[in-house]
Amino acid sequence: MRGIAAVPSYVVMQPTTLCNLDCAYCYLPLRAADRRMTVQVAAAVATPVNGWARRGRFSVVWHGGEPLAAGRDHLAALLAPFDAAVEHHVQTNATLIDDAWCEFFAAHRIRVSVSVDGPRERNGERVGRGGRPAYDRIVAGVEALRRHGIGYSALCVVSRPEPGLATELYDYFLDLGCDVLGINIEETEGVNTRRNAHPAELVSGFWAELVAAWRRNPRIHLREVEWSLRYAAAVLDSTDDDVLPRQLDPIPTVGYDGSVVLLSPELAGFSDPRYGDFSSGNVLETPLAEILGAARSTPWVAEFLAGVENCRARCPYFGFCGGGHAANRYFEHGRFDGTETDHCRNSKIRLLEGVLEHARDHEPTAA
Repeated sequence: MRGIAAVPSYVVMQPTTLCNLDCAYCYLPLRAADRRMTVQVAAAVATPVNGWARRGRFSVVWHGGEPLAAGRDHLAALLAPFDAAVEHHVQTNATLIDDAWCEFFAAHRIRVSVSVDGPRERNGERVGRGGRPAYDRIVAGVEALRRHGIGYSALCVVSRPEPGLATELYDYFLDLGCDVLGINIEETEGVNTRRNAHPAELVSGFWAELVAAWRRNPRIHLREVEWSLRYAAAVLDSTDDDVLPRQLDPIPTVGYDGSVVLLSPELAGFSDPRYGDFSSGNVLETPLAEILGAARSTPWVAEFLAGVENCRARCPYFGFCGGGHAANRYFEHGRFDGTETDHCRNSKIRLLEGVLEHARDHEPTAA
């Protein structure tokens, strides 16, 4: 059975629950409320993180809500307890980015990732609280980043994979100027209860088309495609049937109030009569390292690890997927020890099939 690593590779921090947008597919439960993280919570997290960063590369990912809604002064106060060796990232909808924010990112060496779903007509579900489209404000934020020479990643949600879409999106993000592109096929999780089941051939075709677009002009790092290629290379180079890491990354997500949810940031802010609030402790009461060391004592975590073993025993894609994500199991099945989900079909199984489909269709012929 795979265990949970005692030291994570990164920590997710929620500086505020508030988001100034109201996207139709958002999973967050408290995005209309401004509940802000205190400096005491940040300082409690910084103590172990600073130590981990001295041993090697370590990241803190600021993720809301909309992190910039916390304001520059408050975000600066939350950053202050962390040593210079810690690498900071922010996931933002970009609508608040202006010259002052760009100067802030540069001063604090923050790496920026922008959420945008492609051309204007593909962003119809990214709207403000009054229902007004957010696209122009997103583009203005991106233009500010480019004006200041700040490199950035992009994160795109795809609700309906269809022929031609992957090429359209790739060409758009080439023009947008991002360095890295991640594609999330919409997930059923949190307060978003929309189904995300799609015909297998459409999803695998979408991924194959994305690979083809990338190969024609490979100037962007494509997150999902690179995952697939690294896995394929590891399988070809390995004599071991299991090329996965021996331990799961705990991915601690620290809420505004100091509560810690492991393995799936998407579970933060939710509760269930059987599992409670999904947290494994609070950094204001228990050091983060101790919370991680006792991860298995959280009832739902033990159930999830049993589900991972169920996947290992049944699924030929386990070597790539590693057993899926806890939040997807819970929000699709209502428990953690189930196996295949629509998310793993869309973003693991069909992804790998699409990459391999492209490789088969473009295999060089012998001379």
